[in-house]
Amino acid sequence: MGVERGPDLRATATLRPHRVVVATNGLGPISGAPQMKTIIEPFRIKSVEPIRMTTRAERQRFIREAGYNLFGLRSEDVLIDLLTDSGTGAMSAPQWAAIMRGDESYAGSPSFHRFEAAVKNLMPFRHVIPTHQGRAAEAILFSILGGMGRRIPSNTHFDTTRGNIEASGAIGDDLVIAEARDPALVHPFKGNMDLDRLEAYLAEQGEQVPCVMLTITNNAGGGQPVSLGNIQATAEIAHRHGKLFLIDGCRFAENAWFIKQREPGQGERSIPEIVRDCFSVADGMTMSAKKDAFGNIGGWLAVNDDDLAEQARAHLIRTEGFPTYGGMAGRDLEALAQGLSEIVDEDYLRYRIQTNIYIVERLDALGVPVVKPAGGHAVFVDARGWLPHIDPLAYPGQALAVALYEIGGIRSCEIGTVMFGRQPDGSERPAAMDLVRLAIPRRTYTQSHADYVVEVFGDLAAIKDGLGGYRIAREPKALRHFTCAFEPLEGVSA
Repeated sequence: MGVERGPDLRATATLRPHRVVVATNGLGPISGAPQMKTIIEPFRIKSVEPIRMTTRAERQRFIREAGYNLFGLRSEDVLIDLLTDSGTGAMSAPQWAAIMRGDESYAGSPSFHRFEAAVKNLMPFRHVIPTHQGRAAEAILFSILGGMGRRIPSNTHFDTTRGNIEASGAIGDDLVIAEARDPALVHPFKGNMDLDRLEAYLAEQGEQVPCVMLTITNNAGGGQPVSLGNIQATAEIAHRHGKLFLIDGCRFAENAWFIKQREPGQGERSIPEIVRDCFSVADGMTMSAKKDAFGNIGGWLAVNDDDLAEQARAHLIRTEGFPTYGGMAGRDLEALAQGLSEIVDEDYLRYRIQTNIYIVERLDALGVPVVKPAGGHAVFVDARGWLPHIDPLAYPGQALAVALYEIGGIRSCEIGTVMFGRQPDGSERPAAMDLVRLAIPRRTYTQSHADYVVEVFGDLAAIKDGLGGYRIAREPKALRHFTCAFEPLEGVSA
């Protein structure tokens, strides 16, 4: 297989702001999009959870008591929870029905076999090894492939992936295309691997590299997709250098939707067909099923190599459970099996992406700098660009995230120098970008919630220039963003 880079798909159009969505995303109309002006959720609501309305004074106290770390808040003190889309979605009636069929046998449960068949229907790997969530799959994988002196390239490793790589003694390197580092640039596949850099990297570092990884979509880079051509080319380069090619596939369906919409020759193909093509060139994958499998818990490691699978199962038994449940209950396996059939529904995917486009276009109209085009699972705000008076090492993303909570009760997540600034040697440097991620839980919020989020940004715009930065008062040695405590520097409270 030759290295196929394909045509230059860089878009020149700009996003057109308007009050209601006619889906364009700055890259042409979305195929199959209804020509209506209002987003219609492709589901009905059968059960609801109340949202406790809090005051700004209460929220200022809550965030102060949490050490200004959004992870430290009680969820009942949050109005709109956009901290993560991982495990926070709403399950369907068929999923709840499937839960009742869950078989809790320790070994050989029929629930496992239904789960395994659902995975293999989309990802044709020989061995499917369940884990309680994606980071457990990463921990098992890098306990085998990692180690001191080894290096593992990717388009962009996310936090737990990098944490598990570094915990093994290895180093994770990011080789995403240059266009990904310009938040305002409209490009159809800003998650792509830089193929020339990968070639040079493997030529120089090859002896230390056990595998090449690719994250679809690229979460740390703004939820941006990877083209099918880039996936295939990355696989070809890895295999030519004798390396395993592995995919972090937790948002595989959203990535396939972007391929269908943006990549020449893919528009008439089904989502399952595109998904199978993405994984057919890979040697394995890690998966957090809390994303694109509609699960509240769960994940898996899938590989083709028999020896690697045997080592992984041995590790699994020591740390997670027997290989036919892997830390999950049978009812969880059943919910995931059903969820995998629902996630590839095009009506759902169209609605999900249009929701993000809607928020991005309205924020753009307010003058809020956002990552363009809209990502698959979240809206990313360029905090460094919006708060240029806050030095990157004073964490503008954290300042924005705290202000969003104080003003409107919105919980978001900093994706920047707090998350990625600390280096393996203990030093700190600014991340490539300081973003704030508004991760949209699947099938959970409505358009009125989206309008409320935009309204809060409108209020924040009036005081943003007076916001101050933060310093870290206490932090753990790894993955500090989850549990560290902050102290505010000088500035005006939101």
